[in-house]
Amino acid sequence: MNYERLAIPDVVLMTPRVFGDDRGFFMETFRHSEFVKHCGEHTFVQDNHSKSGHGILRGLHYQLRQPQGKLVRVTHGEVYDVAVDLRRSSPTFGQWVGALLNADNRQMLWVPPGFAHGFYVTSEEAEFQYKCTDYYAPGDEYSLHWNDAELAIDWPLVSGEPITSAKDEQGSSLADAPVFD
Repeated sequence: MNYERLAIPDVVLMTPRVFGDDRGFFMETFRHSEFVKHCGEHTFVQDNHSKSGHGILRGLHYQLRQPQGKLVRVTHGEVYDVAVDLRRSSPTFGQWVGALLNADNRQMLWVPPGFAHGFYVTSEEAEFQYKCTDYYAPGDEYSLHWNDAELAIDWPLVSGEPITSAKDEQGSSLADAPVFD
């Protein structure tokens, strides 16, 4: 596995070594000892799997009292994945990084606790899988608005406005959002 720190160094793009032949392929998707060495001491407690259609944008989500680190990957299709630093004490507070994750490049993105996370589906459909370091807590859900001018995320929108949920459309601006210390 190759671990690459992005412009926000706590966010790590992981590229697995893929061994393939005419029968198919094999790759290791997670090894705890290597993950700890490159990303820190974190334990995953929940795995999630979602399917979304073309043009759907999910996010930017986070939990404040039970922050979740997420190790995300795409197993079918393609998404543009985004992490926003919401740690007020961080030198990269309010900044974002993005990566194109798809079933062909098989890359994964480590989004640490303290970040908002979201993705936009650029393919016909996408299946998105992720491991979380804390449990989903419905009473602790927050969302930044995907199009907040202060964040100025450069989403690769294919055609017009993305399809979002009513809840995500009500997301906060960075200026009004509760954030981490």
